[in-house]
Amino acid sequence: MSTRSRTLIALVAGAVFGFSAALTSGVVAERPRDAAQPSSAAPTLPWEDARQFAEVYERIKHEYVDEVDDHTLMEKAIRGMVAALDPHSAYLDSDEFEEIRLSTMGSYPGVGIEVAADNGAVKILRPIEGSPAQKAGLQPGDMIVKIDGEDIGADLAGAIAKMRGSAGSVVRLTVRRPPSTDLVEYSLKRAKVEVHSVAEDTLEPGYGYVRITTFSETTAEDLNHAVATLKRDNPRGIKGLVLDLRNNPGGVLEAGVAVADAFLDSGVIVTADGRTADARFRMDATPGDLIDGAPLVVLVNGGTASASEIVAGALKDHGRALLIGHKTYGKGSVQTVMPLAYGGAIKLTTSRYFTPSGASIHGKGIVPDIVPSGVEQPPVELAVKSTLSLEQRDSEILLGVQTLKEHIPRPQTQVAATATRALVP
Repeated sequence: MSTRSRTLIALVAGAVFGFSAALTSGVVAERPRDAAQPSSAAPTLPWEDARQFAEVYERIKHEYVDEVDDHTLMEKAIRGMVAALDPHSAYLDSDEFEEIRLSTMGSYPGVGIEVAADNGAVKILRPIEGSPAQKAGLQPGDMIVKIDGEDIGADLAGAIAKMRGSAGSVVRLTVRRPPSTDLVEYSLKRAKVEVHSVAEDTLEPGYGYVRITTFSETTAEDLNHAVATLKRDNPRGIKGLVLDLRNNPGGVLEAGVAVADAFLDSGVIVTADGRTADARFRMDATPGDLIDGAPLVVLVNGGTASASEIVAGALKDHGRALLIGHKTYGKGSVQTVMPLAYGGAIKLTTSRYFTPSGASIHGKGIVPDIVPSGVEQPPVELAVKSTLSLEQRDSEILLGVQTLKEHIPRPQTQVAATATRALVP
C-alpha cells in the first residue's frame, strides 16, 4: 500500500473524551494545500445571480428581525452554499477544522473520557485507560452535571469544549452516579491521553476477538499489538478471529486500508473516481496475513460506515471473511478537507469509491453473508465488568464463533477484471 501525501479520514458521528464535538459521518481526504493558491481560477458569476445574491443580502441586513453583522451573515451564506451540495460537504470554522485534525491523531491533551448525550444529560461511556479520568475513579454510566461549577444539562458540544484544555491545567467535574442522587466533585489535571481504537479478548482457546471502534493514525499499530497479544495468550495458534466493526463510523481511511491489508496477501482494496487527478486513486494489498490465513468473520451493522465499509467490502469481495450482522450504512463518497486562506476550511465531496469488485455501496450498504434473526442489537460495552463472557452477553459474537468453527472456505471472488473501473477517466 503506497503512502499518500493526503490523509483520508471518515468523520466520527459521536464524541470522544472531550476534544471533538459530534461530527458528520463520512469518508474525508485531508489534503494540505496552500490556501492562497487555489487549484484553478473560479468562473465569473453570472451578473443576474450576483445581483440576486446582493439583493437577498441587503434585505436580510436591513429587514431581518434581529441585526446580523456582515461577518456572521457571510459565514452563514458560505455554510449554506456548501451544505446544499450534499449531506457530507460542509464549511468548517477554525475550531471545527482543529477538531477534525485532533480526531485523527490518536492522542490529545484532555481528561480522557468518551461521552454521549443520554436522556437530556451528558453520560460517560468509558474512561480511557491510563487517563486522568480513570485514575480519578470516574466510571461508565456516570452523569456529568457541572463543569467548573457551571450546569451543562444536555449540552454535549459545550461539555466537550469545557473539558478541553492544555496539559497540566485543572478542570472540575461534578458527577452523579446512578442510582444515587448524590453529587461528587472530581478535580482532574489534563494530560496527554493516548486513544487506542482497538481492543482484544480471547473468546475460547484458539478463537480471538478484536473490536475496532474507529480508525485513527494509530489503529494499524494497535491492531498489530492486539493480534500479538492474542497469539501470546493462545500459544497453540489462532484458529479463527472475530473482527467487530459494529457502530464503527469510520476514521482515517488509510488506517482502514491498512486493516484490510493486514488480512489480505494481494489484490485491490479500494479504488476511487473523481474529476481531478488527486480524486482518482487505487490502493492495493501487500503480502502478509496477520493471522496466517485462519478463518475470519466480520461483524457489521447499520452503524458500520465509511472506512469500516471499505474494510468489510474488501474482505468480503476477496472471499477472505464472512460478514455477519445487518446491512451497513452505505457511505461511498469521499470528501477533501481544503484549508482556506483566511482561516477555516471546506469539506467537499471530490470522489466516489468502489469495493474491489467495482461496486458502489453508496446509499445501498453491504448486505452481510449471514443476517441474524431479530432486531439489530448494539455491541456490548467492553468496559462494563461482568461475570458473563462476551459470547454470553452478545449473541452475534457467539454466532461469529460458531461460524468460525463450521468454517468452509469460500470460493475466491474474481475481482481483478473489474477493479480498475473506478480509475477510468
